[in-house]
Amino acid sequence: MTAAPETQPLASVVPSDRREWLPSREYAIVLVLIAVPLLYETFWVFWPAINTAYISLTDWGGGSSKSFVGLDNYRRMPDDPVLREALGNTAVWVLGYGVLIVLVGLALAVVLQSQRRGIGLYRAAIYLPMVFSLVVTGLFWRVLYYPTGPVNAVLGAAGLEGLQRQWLADPSTALYAVMIAAIWRGVGYVMVLYLAGLKATDPQLNEAAQLDGCTGWRAFRYVVFPQLKPVHTVVLAVAMIDSLRTFDIIFTMTQGGPYNRSELLSSYTVQRMFTALDYGYGSALAVVMFLLTLGFIGLYLHRAEPKDVQS
Repeated sequence: MTAAPETQPLASVVPSDRREWLPSREYAIVLVLIAVPLLYETFWVFWPAINTAYISLTDWGGGSSKSFVGLDNYRRMPDDPVLREALGNTAVWVLGYGVLIVLVGLALAVVLQSQRRGIGLYRAAIYLPMVFSLVVTGLFWRVLYYPTGPVNAVLGAAGLEGLQRQWLADPSTALYAVMIAAIWRGVGYVMVLYLAGLKATDPQLNEAAQLDGCTGWRAFRYVVFPQLKPVHTVVLAVAMIDSLRTFDIIFTMTQGGPYNRSELLSSYTVQRMFTALDYGYGSALAVVMFLLTLGFIGLYLHRAEPKDVQS
């Protein structure tokens, strides 16, 4: 029997002029692909965030000199009545906008999930406002809410003159009027997400429910709705985060008025920084808003992470 040839060491196969510390071509490409977005994020995201956190510890009005004041800007917050108003309005906005846009989007998806003729036109019409920017949406709805605008005209034609009012100038309706405009724009996106989720439901479970006599609302509640749990997580997280950073439509329609009744944390932050030129306090508000948003993102990632299957 002939002896098996000895296996040569890997080092003897690699050319002698190749140095171990030199990265391969593939490794270099991977480094470049990682380094480019990392540098981009560092310059446009991480550095501004760190700089904002530093400015929040200073008293700066936009000039060349900053005086370090530590946590004084954060200590001002409990005594700020406008901030308390803005936080209360933000809580109402997050709950109202987040809940309503999910419910309306889900209802529209259930109604428009069939493949009947012409149903695509309804879907496109509902999604169309997403094409418009929030500024354009705000200007459009300002016209609708004018005292002589279409909203009051329709109420008058219906014999409901008692409900006519200056919607954006009334402290009791300004925030909710803006909320309706924001929901009108964003509900199409939520509808599309739920349409995709409804198409991904297990048809065998739906057929089994029908055979067992579970139809209509009961079938949706006990069979379809639980299968949409991943979509619920995504939609709720997106809605909450989007509501926390809402600024454009508030600034366009009311600028936080009247009497700060539609002021949100985001709009108040911009107002303190660029109108009052109080960059230190405005940066502190931005840090607080960032931490709130980060909390919602962390909650979303925790809920979206697949749980280990217990044996």
